[in-house]
Amino acid sequence: MIKRTFAFISRHERSLSAASMIGGFAFDNYAFRRIDLPNTQAVFVAYLSLAAVSMLIMHVLAERVAKGKEWSRWRAILPFATQFALGGLWSAFLVFYSRSAVLTASWPFLMVLVAIFLGNEIFKHYHSRLAFAAVLFFFALYSYAIVTVPLVTHSVGVLNFLLAGGVALVIFFALMRVVAGLGPQEWRATRVQVGTGTVLIYALMNIFYFAGVLPPLPIALSAGGIYHFVQKKGAMYEAQGEPQSWATRFGAPAVLHLAPGQPLYAYSAVFAPIKLNTTVQHRWQHYDAKSKRWRDVSRVSFKIVGGRDNGYRGYTITHHTARGDWRLDVDLPDGHIIGRLNFTVVPVPSPVVTQVLTLK
Repeated sequence: MIKRTFAFISRHERSLSAASMIGGFAFDNYAFRRIDLPNTQAVFVAYLSLAAVSMLIMHVLAERVAKGKEWSRWRAILPFATQFALGGLWSAFLVFYSRSAVLTASWPFLMVLVAIFLGNEIFKHYHSRLAFAAVLFFFALYSYAIVTVPLVTHSVGVLNFLLAGGVALVIFFALMRVVAGLGPQEWRATRVQVGTGTVLIYALMNIFYFAGVLPPLPIALSAGGIYHFVQKKGAMYEAQGEPQSWATRFGAPAVLHLAPGQPLYAYSAVFAPIKLNTTVQHRWQHYDAKSKRWRDVSRVSFKIVGGRDNGYRGYTITHHTARGDWRLDVDLPDGHIIGRLNFTVVPVPSPVVTQVLTLK
């Protein structure tokens, strides 16, 4: 029975690797709720530990084979453990990034997922697989540090990002020293690939960050909307809004019909971890059809306090309600976007009928 099981695993290695990654995705989408909860952090650490340990064991086995010994039958299981751990990490990052309204910020992680799946087919030899797994592990470690360092410093910004990069490099360098000690012969064959991949990942992550591609996690937009009126009523927020098309749930701009002199209200609920206090701003922008550019109409900043499950709530008002396409960016003072709300203003002669909404 055991021999048949291992034979089956060996024959279907690629399919089982993909299935193990999908299993990690499904688990994370079900289990993860907040990045600052101890159980979430425990899962992250467990995934990173599993990936590191399985990679080290695989390296030790490869070193034994290089010295003339046979492969252990346990070798067939180790790639699945690495793939499951890395797949779980990518899905966890995607879960948290997708909670931001700017979904295009997730594209670097989507590219990594494609690379992992392609790696199952392309990187067949051990040397290439070790280098590929090590570089992916560094990417995961770096991504985890970017999200987690602000939980320790209780702040976000450039210094936190640079600190996260330093922490990731130190931990990864220590792990590679262990790899080199356990299997010097195999390490010499892959160290150039690992070093080159690590430098490229570090450079790309910095480019992504300073170009504004990566949102300032662990801060994210939990909810938001544009309304005719917003007020705080006790512990709740109430709004008067128009019924919108179902397509707005999938990114289509909301449409607001405004009578002369009517203002607009922008509501946002911004999630931040416990003890993390910072400033966010609502940046109202109108699209200038003549110059084909977005122009700032107003910016309003306010403080937020972390810890609330559904985010720190606030709203701003604009009386500049010209016809046309608008967007409201919820971002940090340094320009990193937390979320974006697109909408269209259509002038009407008299106020339209609205409905009362209770906001999260």
